[in-house]
Amino acid sequence: MKQLFDFFPILLFFILYKFYLDLPDELILGINSWIPLMKLTPGEASDAIYLATLAAILVTLAQVVLAAIIVKKVEKMPLITLALLVIFGGATLALKDPLFIQWKPTAINWMFALVFLGSHLIGDKPLIQRMMGHAIEIREQRIWNQLNLAWIGFFLVAGIANIVVAPAIDPLGFEFSEDTWVDFKLFGLMGMTIAFVVAQAFFLAKYMPSTDEETS
Repeated sequence: MKQLFDFFPILLFFILYKFYLDLPDELILGINSWIPLMKLTPGEASDAIYLATLAAILVTLAQVVLAAIIVKKVEKMPLITLALLVIFGGATLALKDPLFIQWKPTAINWMFALVFLGSHLIGDKPLIQRMMGHAIEIREQRIWNQLNLAWIGFFLVAGIANIVVAPAIDPLGFEFSEDTWVDFKLFGLMGMTIAFVVAQAFFLAKYMPSTDEETS
């Protein structure tokens, strides 16, 4: 349930972007009157990313506020995500430039890579061990270190993949469309994550104690 809750801003971004042209003109004009700086144009496809960005910021902010009120605790990851979304999304809205919001997935992934790398170099346990050590018993410390390095590599690759697909960045000249980037943001990055987690599960399986060993 929590994963679906965390996933909601990305899904809402995708839905509003894809169906912007189907939204009633009255709704778009109402948003303009509520937030004059938006200046959205009904029927203008290029404005879809701005409405989607605004919605993602507001929903992520609401999630953090609800967590603080209901659970009385806000984890660091949602706060970091919100901060980066406000910075990059806010710049996109203020300057009317999709470049900044397209950089955000790369910024988040590379920031996580730095955090995991920092935990690898400082302290007695890498971050992945602190996150999963209570649920999985692995006797060899080198396995945790290898797993932590694998996550660092994954975050770096995910960030690079976003740069390649994002049309406002596009350093290699592939000329992907903004629509393709939005699809990649939802399905591509999610698919990469699922594939990596499944591969991680197979990797961990051979190192976990067997039932017979635990019983003895």
